[in-house]
Amino acid sequence: MTSDAAVRSNARPTHMSDDRGLRFAQSGRLRIAYAVHAPVLARRRPWLVLIQGLGFDRDGWEPVLTGLQRHFRLVRIDNRGSGASDPAAEPFDVAEMARDVVAVLDHAGIAKAHVLGISLGGMIAQQLAAEHPDRVDALVLAATTPGFPLGCPVPAKTAALFAASPFLPLETKRRRHVENALSVGTVRDRPELVEQLIAHVSVRPVRPEATSAQATAGTTFFCRNGLEAISARTLVLHGDADTVVDPRNAEILAGRIPNAELRVLPGLGHLLFWEDPDAFLRAVTSFLIAAQGGARREA
Repeated sequence: MTSDAAVRSNARPTHMSDDRGLRFAQSGRLRIAYAVHAPVLARRRPWLVLIQGLGFDRDGWEPVLTGLQRHFRLVRIDNRGSGASDPAAEPFDVAEMARDVVAVLDHAGIAKAHVLGISLGGMIAQQLAAEHPDRVDALVLAATTPGFPLGCPVPAKTAALFAASPFLPLETKRRRHVENALSVGTVRDRPELVEQLIAHVSVRPVRPEATSAQATAGTTFFCRNGLEAISARTLVLHGDADTVVDPRNAEILAGRIPNAELRVLPGLGHLLFWEDPDAFLRAVTSFLIAAQGGARREA
């Protein structure tokens, strides 16, 4: 068995081009799909790995993709069971999903990167940063939770929706989940965004069994190494109108992760980067650029 360092040193960075084609990394018995945006002229930009949440694949970053590309070389990952990645035949946990990300980094030849995870993706990012600190430069945790036993439970409204979902017609289920993931104000004032999101998830459906497996992984998550093991510069970002993940979880994360920064965006729900992409981009890019500058000064 080769070491992580050996894998990284022998990996060939085949992505250094304008090619946005899909790639596949082997993680155990599963192929994990990912896409790279790394133009030749952007080769000096830092890497940023994007990890989505439940119900979305790599294309779920659509509203902020162009803005992020201006500052970073991007790696967008399909979580196991989502997009073009293989589904898992057996139950899995967040730690295994974090190892999927390591497999992608190894396959892409990336030794270290900034990491941005939202919701379930934020749980994966926590585990990745705690278990593999040498792979994570700076960390952004958006709309996520520290999990059991530290985190606040799923709000009652969302718990009731998940309980009712198996009995709802597909179109009704999609609409209710989309509306629940946005703030009440956004649903009221921006019906066009609701329809845009419904159309987005309709053409990029996640397999029901994969959704169930990912949801189980999320609800049973706890950071095995402890949040105190996260040494990366960390931004915790949350909308104060989130009814999917209790916003109080952001305070818990920021309080437990050493030297973490907390940023709360008023009036935004769980899909804050769809509701206000500009505010999301300002928060993320300003933090990561500052973190990159700090890393250079310490080197």
